Order: sequence, then C-alpha cells, then structure tokens
Amino acid sequence: MNATIEDYMATDLVTFSPEEDIVRAMRILLETRYSGAPVLDRDGQLVGVLSKKDCLAIVYNTAYHQDWGGRVEQYMSRKVETIDAASSILEAAEKFLNSSFRRFPVVRDGRLVGQISRFDILRAIDERYLREGRQAPQDNSNR
Repeated sequence: MNATIEDYMATDLVTFSPEEDIVRAMRILLETRYSGAPVLDRDGQLVGVLSKKDCLAIVYNTAYHQDWGGRVEQYMSRKVETIDAASSILEAAEKFLNSSFRRFPVVRDGRLVGQISRFDILRAIDERYLREGRQAPQDNSNR
C-alpha cells in the first residue's frame, strides 16, 4: 500500500483570519517557529498564506508610514499552492522539488484539512523506505 501525504500531514494547525492584527500574527509565527500559516475566511475557506517572509514587508511599511500596524490581509500571499490529501509521497516530493515553498496547505474537496512540509516528506521516505530497506516508490503516471 502506498503512503499518501494524509498519513504524514500536520492537522493541528495555526491559522489566521484576514482581519487579524499583523503584529500579533507575526509574534505567533515567531513563538511557534512556523515558517507560515494558512489564512482562512469566516467560512473556513483558504484565502491566503502568511509567511515570515511576508511579515518582513512590515519593515518597509514602517519606514514609509511610521506604523507597525495592519491586518494579515495586507501582507499575506493570496496566490496559494495547495496539494490534495490523496497525493502520494512521490507526488509531494516532486512538488517540493519544483517549488521554493517549505510547506503546502493540504486540501480535500476544496477544504483545508492539514499542512505538509518538506520535513514531513523526508520523514515519510525514511519511515517507509530507508528504515525498512524497501525499494523506492515508482512513478507510475503516464507522462
């Protein structure tokens, strides 16, 4: 049986709302040591991701406006790449190789159900293949 990312994704997530105070959100990212977190609207729909990199824009805003404030929606990335919960470990590894992102929101039927990171994929490969001495997964797709 092939492992899916659903077997390894994090489900206890830190999330933000677009209206949330950016300084508070930045502090939460620092305290939890997460590189980013999903942003959900009032209906629970994924509308963005806030990363530490996004938070660096506060420095520029402060330099011009002398204001540390703002809301998450002013800084979050709105173009969000997701991955389906049923995706294989191999598919996820390929997606990470072709992206600069460190983590992806995981969706099922368009709803956020978790988050997968590079670390999670490496852990899956180690547990499923390296420790067991099994053969590496094969890409069975027709490309």
